[in-house]
Amino acid sequence: MNALTAFNLAEFANTLVSLTTAFVLGTAIGAERQYRQRTAGLRTAVLVAVGAAAFVDLGMRLEGTRGAIQVTAYVVSGIGFLGAGVIMKEGMNVRGLNTAATLWCSAAVGAFAGADLPAEAVLLAIIVLAGNTLLRPLVNAINRWPIDETQTEANYEVRVTVPAERLDQARELVTELLEKAHYPPREIDTVTRADDRVEVVAGLSSTAVEPAELDAVAAQLEAQPFVMHATWTIRTSD
Repeated sequence: MNALTAFNLAEFANTLVSLTTAFVLGTAIGAERQYRQRTAGLRTAVLVAVGAAAFVDLGMRLEGTRGAIQVTAYVVSGIGFLGAGVIMKEGMNVRGLNTAATLWCSAAVGAFAGADLPAEAVLLAIIVLAGNTLLRPLVNAINRWPIDETQTEANYEVRVTVPAERLDQARELVTELLEKAHYPPREIDTVTRADDRVEVVAGLSSTAVEPAELDAVAAQLEAQPFVMHATWTIRTSD
């Protein structure tokens, strides 16, 4: 049989080392994801790392360095489809980006292992684990810092609730006051509420504002007798 005649113990041992290295490092990366109850956990990270290592090792066995390079290129593009499966959009929020990036890095760890570069695979795995663990306190600290609206780039909206029959007047007033404050609206939408009320939502062109100026605009709007409520909101850009 060709399988028996083509068997090479040294090559088999090399493949065993590559796949074992990918398995161990993938387990380390996946365990952290599993501990945090992410969508793609332990088994997914291991399979991604081992699969990448197997493909790259196969390319090397068949075509040498050139084969490994070609297979690695396909692994890099192919893992994108798997990563897209763990990304979920919930309203204005997107979840799973970090997990998808971790899977991408797991594939890179496996590719290093399959290319007979175990030291580099270990180094990358350590860096990935450090990024997912040691940087968490820094992320939490940054998120707790007070937001300086003049320094951030975000989407700002002015929202005004009025009776339905005053819609046109409210749109004109919002546009006038925002332009006077040098925050021209990018677009103005209307949201129908209960009890014959409508909400005028003006999205600002500016991505950085002075909070006191928008507070003043909201106060001017609320001072109008037909305005039921006026405020402004902020949400971060993608």
